[in-house]
Amino acid sequence: MHDVRPAAVAGTFYSENETALARDVDGMLASASVFEPPGASPKALVVPHAGFVYSGPVAATAYASIMGRAAIQRVVLLGPSHRVYLEGVAAPSVRAMRTPLGDVEIDHEALDRAGVPRNDAAHAREHSLEVQLPFLQRVLPHARICPIVCGKADASDVSNVIEKLWGGRDTLIVISSDLSHYLPYDEGHEVDRRTAAKVVALDTSLAGEEACGYVGLRGLLVVARAKRLMCRVLDLRSSGDTAGPRVEVVGYGAFGFWETS
Repeated sequence: MHDVRPAAVAGTFYSENETALARDVDGMLASASVFEPPGASPKALVVPHAGFVYSGPVAATAYASIMGRAAIQRVVLLGPSHRVYLEGVAAPSVRAMRTPLGDVEIDHEALDRAGVPRNDAAHAREHSLEVQLPFLQRVLPHARICPIVCGKADASDVSNVIEKLWGGRDTLIVISSDLSHYLPYDEGHEVDRRTAAKVVALDTSLAGEEACGYVGLRGLLVVARAKRLMCRVLDLRSSGDTAGPRVEVVGYGAFGFWETS
């Protein structure tokens, strides 16, 4: 068994060069606009997971809202399984996950308390979690992670895991999800606007054609409704707005969730 899960998509989804990657991430964060209620830090974020040239600026809008939040020591990171069929959810068994910026330690104690099973095969080539790590390494360099891949699972099963890992001000929840896929530019934006309205309304009826990470996102929305969180759209664009053609686009949304009491 390997001690560290190596980067699987460095050099394709983002730069494999440490200096270039740090420069890219810092540049996107510096260019991001930030919505933030005074004195508050979001408890949860929803971020996209495509190649940085496409979705990076949208993801940066979310991550910019937690810049300098030293109180956050743990990030619960949930994303869909793209390459391995999976029943339920799973974490890796390794000590850490690696990017060109270094290793990110995994909080196995917290994962064990939440009863999350291990499945290294589901994580070996998965990009939905890996592409979040360079952002987290720049904005929360001392935080440990609870990386969880979501397969076929009910919203209640995922929400139970999130509840067990919820923590206090020391814990941030991050859901990795793109929105619509391969629609014409105008049609994609209309679908994504409707999806964003559902997310803001904490509507748990999301389906896979609206958000590929819908399993994790629905789990978060169940918890958000129960805890009366406030959700705001931080950014809503597509690959046609960032770096891709407009014949077929993939939608990207950044959302923040704040506790209101």
